[in-house]
Amino acid sequence: YSFAAGTGAVLASVRLPGEATSTLVVLDGEGAHAEVARYSAGEGGLPFTFSGLATRESDGSLFLLGASPALPGGVYEWKGLAEKGLAGKRLSAEALAAPPSPAVLLASSMKADAVIDPAFISTPQLLTFSTTDEAGTGVGEAFGYYYPPANGAFEAPAGELPPLLVKAHGGPTACTGSSFNPGIQFWTSRGFAVMDVDYRGSTGYGRAYREALKGNWGVVDIEDVCAAAKSLADRGLADPARLCIDGGSAGGFTTLGALAFRDVFAAGCSLYGVADCSALAADTHKFESRYLDGLIGRYPEEKAKYDSRSAIYSTDTLSCPVLLLQGDEDKIVPPNQAETMHKVLLEKKIPTALKMYKGEQHGFRQAENIQDALNSELYFFSRVLKPRFEPPGVPAFAIDNAAADA
Repeated sequence: YSFAAGTGAVLASVRLPGEATSTLVVLDGEGAHAEVARYSAGEGGLPFTFSGLATRESDGSLFLLGASPALPGGVYEWKGLAEKGLAGKRLSAEALAAPPSPAVLLASSMKADAVIDPAFISTPQLLTFSTTDEAGTGVGEAFGYYYPPANGAFEAPAGELPPLLVKAHGGPTACTGSSFNPGIQFWTSRGFAVMDVDYRGSTGYGRAYREALKGNWGVVDIEDVCAAAKSLADRGLADPARLCIDGGSAGGFTTLGALAFRDVFAAGCSLYGVADCSALAADTHKFESRYLDGLIGRYPEEKAKYDSRSAIYSTDTLSCPVLLLQGDEDKIVPPNQAETMHKVLLEKKIPTALKMYKGEQHGFRQAENIQDALNSELYFFSRVLKPRFEPPGVPAFAIDNAAADA
């Protein structure tokens, strides 16, 4: 939030229930701070999402950090209030009702000439879906951003539902968002629908929702990603036979747990994900050394709970293909977690592959490795989903225990 220069009004950035976009709420600076106006991307010319508000004292211009599904984060200037000569004056109803000029992008992390054709951009919709609550959190709904396939150069065959990639964000006490994400647009431009899930424990949905993860990591997050996939299949937005999941770090833990403890997904990909909670508690870096106490329980006193939620100890119920992508210098989730998981999958004769990226740590930073990771995941799914498909221009690599090509 911020204060409108000279007016006494409060300007607050909020996300209204069920909305993927941000809304600017203007509150009267006097009395009970009653709401006097709302502005959004549609009505107020503001970015799709925005935060970090700051006003300029001289004229009341509002500066904010904004983004959209087609643009990464940038700094915007919005003169919706200042242009009406409101600096130093109270906000009148007439002035507030007048259509404001759109926000102007001042600086962005994307090059000015790097414009993406809108026909290749998928715009997300925030969906609410019912979920199970075996842990008794009292929260029976979860949320996620649904991205439909979008590629202006191709059209799906009539009556064919798209494969779905469910994404579990890291953290796990974090959240996803709706700003430009090339890692999502990569999939939607190649015919996949994507569901980016804000499972229980994610921020931005209230305290009860956030605290539902306490002691329940490896339970409610798995329930929610599975419920998201089934909800989209039930709504006719995804092919129920081609449901996939991926996630990095804590999202990798959720991915592996969903594959090991549930029978919902046809394939998955774990990026530097946690396979063994006890090993993570013993090996991780100092800053997060007691993080799991609140997410699972005290360690080592409750080691049995740690092991019961670790996919590495439940591979007897794991039967679908898994791709493992890992950095060899990862200090947060050490490489031995992926190596151990790969060994177990090999022994079970489950289609799998482990790609170890030299010089990478927790989260890939080298452009060539980021590109290879995306292409590898796409190629892996193209080989293990039925029917198979041929992604053009994607390098092939060896998949262990893979069935011979028909």
